[in-house]
Amino acid sequence: MIRVLVVDDEELVRSGLRLILEAAGDIAVVGEARDGAEAISAVARLRPEVVLMDVRMPGMDGLTAAARLLSRPDAPKLIMLTTFDLDEYVHEALRLGAVGFLLKDTPPRELAGAVHTVAGGQAMLSPSVTKRLIASYADRTPSRAEAARTQLAALTGREEDVIRALARGLSNAEIGRELHLTEATVKAHVSRVLAKLGLANRVQAAILVHDADLA
Repeated sequence: MIRVLVVDDEELVRSGLRLILEAAGDIAVVGEARDGAEAISAVARLRPEVVLMDVRMPGMDGLTAAARLLSRPDAPKLIMLTTFDLDEYVHEALRLGAVGFLLKDTPPRELAGAVHTVAGGQAMLSPSVTKRLIASYADRTPSRAEAARTQLAALTGREEDVIRALARGLSNAEIGRELHLTEATVKAHVSRVLAKLGLANRVQAAILVHDADLA
């Protein structure tokens, strides 16, 4: 069972998310929290594998809570819940190390699938949603773009091919087909790229590529 904590200040939203997730059969909502402070306490007490957390809440908001949770050595996988008008906050959460985000009107099947994806160690980088929002809200100032390009210069040509494909939202299997590599080889390249660049996950890698204006 995948242990999930749901964080939202609206009880109706929390109840709806619980019903949807537990209908999957292999997901257990082990707790709920109404704000960021409650979320931090609940994570310490319940040890969920995945946290679904709203961005805007009274008291401690989701972004502040995300920074604290993701600084923990045993940090859970964090998915932010948002609406389009809050995307700039989600972009910052991704920079902190969140593995992705969901819109609150995400279809039930996709919601459960997202939890399975991040619990399995993959970041949520959907070409139809995540890539578009990262591209829209990335702060591409000249200094940031130059810093990103300098950081990416440490990669080999093949590693740069991989990270560019990753930034387009491709899975390891899709990258392998495009670059004529085995999926295991792509996985090794991705791990090496993240380690070389000091990044926590695929989403942070994609943001770096977008910051460098290379996507």
